[in-house]
Amino acid sequence: MLKFLTQKGSFPMQIIAVRREHVRRIGLLLLIAVALLLYRLRFHWRSLTPRRMFNRNLGLQANKEYFELEGNKFLILGGSMHYFRVPRAYWTDRMLKMKALGLNTLTTYVPWNLHEPQRGTFNFKDDLDLEVFLQLANDLDFWVILRPGPYICSEWDLGGLPSWLLRDKNMKLRTTYTGFTDAVNGFFNVLIPKVLPFQYKEGGPIIAVQVENEYGGYAKDNKYMAYVKEALLSRGIVELLMSSDNKNGLSKGSIAGVLPTFNFQKLESGLALMKDAEPGKPKMVMEYWSGWFDHWGGNHHIYREGILKTITALLKKGISINLYMFHGGTNFGFMNGAEDFGTYSPDVTSYDYDAPLSEAGDYTDKYMQIRKLYSKYLGEELPEMPHMMHKSRYGSVHPKEYFPLWNALRHLEKPIKSERPINMENLPINNGSGQAYGYTLYTTIISSGGVLRSEKNVRDRAQVFVGSQSIGFLDYKNVELTIPDITGKQNLSLLVENCGRVNYGKKLDEQRKGLLGDIFLNKQPLKGFTIYPLEMKTSFIESFSTVQLFPIPEKPIFPAFFYGSFYVESLPRDTFVKLAGWEKGVVFVNGLNLGRYWAIGPQRNLYLPAPWMQHGNNEIIIFEERKAGKTIEFVHQPDLGQTEHV
Repeated sequence: MLKFLTQKGSFPMQIIAVRREHVRRIGLLLLIAVALLLYRLRFHWRSLTPRRMFNRNLGLQANKEYFELEGNKFLILGGSMHYFRVPRAYWTDRMLKMKALGLNTLTTYVPWNLHEPQRGTFNFKDDLDLEVFLQLANDLDFWVILRPGPYICSEWDLGGLPSWLLRDKNMKLRTTYTGFTDAVNGFFNVLIPKVLPFQYKEGGPIIAVQVENEYGGYAKDNKYMAYVKEALLSRGIVELLMSSDNKNGLSKGSIAGVLPTFNFQKLESGLALMKDAEPGKPKMVMEYWSGWFDHWGGNHHIYREGILKTITALLKKGISINLYMFHGGTNFGFMNGAEDFGTYSPDVTSYDYDAPLSEAGDYTDKYMQIRKLYSKYLGEELPEMPHMMHKSRYGSVHPKEYFPLWNALRHLEKPIKSERPINMENLPINNGSGQAYGYTLYTTIISSGGVLRSEKNVRDRAQVFVGSQSIGFLDYKNVELTIPDITGKQNLSLLVENCGRVNYGKKLDEQRKGLLGDIFLNKQPLKGFTIYPLEMKTSFIESFSTVQLFPIPEKPIFPAFFYGSFYVESLPRDTFVKLAGWEKGVVFVNGLNLGRYWAIGPQRNLYLPAPWMQHGNNEIIIFEERKAGKTIEFVHQPDLGQTEHV
């Protein structure tokens, strides 16, 4: 039974709750360790990759029409799973389900922007502990194809590149521009030594490393791929190097000494793509797109027709396959990317991708069909499928207290004063690395109404206020707004949201956010700004435990933070947050950012994994821009919206 509280609780939790949480987590780790041991004892003898039969001299070779591993013919049956999109507590569960599908190889990207959030400051802990992830893959007898970038695309903000790169007004991303290569060298100097012990020839699982990602579709610098290749080799990478491209750039993304691989979804286009591949070399589909991603305001994309036909045809030709994605996971926080091929379209929080394993780690019909196909192809019984994790339908929370944004400003660090607007990335915060994500509030003084024009300097969406009254939005389509007549002097404020940086295409260098230049009122540029970075980090959300919240009035002042809490009687289970009646904002549970919601859909619910909750009291805070619902519901099923076949 779950008891829902409407009075504000303490944060962090009481000492007794913390102790219970420690006990729970220790118990969970012990259970995972026992499950792993039993798995290895039971299934190792029939591992799909009997790695202990191999010496560790040659590694994966691509000198014939098929791959060889230590002279043995080898077919890669891979699946993509990104450690940074999955809670660490679930890595084992997802990998065991990957093994049960019949896969022998795991592929993952490495997100530079998470690992070096501020220049020179690195994070490889907790959910970002790549070494633990690789060791776990090794323990479960997976081979690994590592895709370290530096650019990864992946529908991830700026394709995984850190936003502080854009502080340089002359920055040329993904080129041999010195400002970029110096930064890459700094990152690789830290990253590559961490992965070297996990290479195949060192006894580890990594059999191949990808050089950059889909560079042929960008191809601004014909020396760049050679630079990335040498950056890997010079730091000790000795395994097979691969590149990866789709039809938009296969001819331009290849480089001598690096095996090209292919990305596609439909069989006919894929076979045509591989037709002109280098003869006498093995073929591999690095990304067989098992589904597709979604944009806000669109439909939930699904891909069902032709999957089994395509996989069967590729297997008959001896072509290695990597399912992108095997398990999509979630764009937690503000990590979603965007597309812009003439129209800017940000991606949703879920990265379910219509993959064989759902966002919450559940089996799908697609999973069952592929498992049956792989079992037949391999001619053996596959490992048993691990049990699905239970989901809970916890009920509803009725928020009773809230905190308007205007009151929260005093709890931020000292604001920035500037005569003209400053874009997010160039704000003088975070040890000179600027603001990466979230919102930025720009406030100035006006003494008259009139026509406000953005001159397309708003990136990406600005809610405009006179005093605390919202008067409308400026974005890519709405570049002009009428301000009503006022008396005396009034604050004019623009709350600008970074909705997600473009992750693919030739507009990467243009992804600075906030206000990029002057905003005009009656054709005169506004001046004298006070700027508040609203990064909404965990420390800021936790600070609400020290403030006096207000009872929610009949007509709340927006934007605002709405507070609720709930009590979990037993061990937490996965659930989904449903926000009927709410319009647009961000959800935080126990200080952690679940991601964005938006009433325009398609996504209706946000995934809340059990490891983000605890036995006892839990806090939920909703940052809502303009319209609050009466309840926050917890349901046991996802709702990704109306479907559309790819």
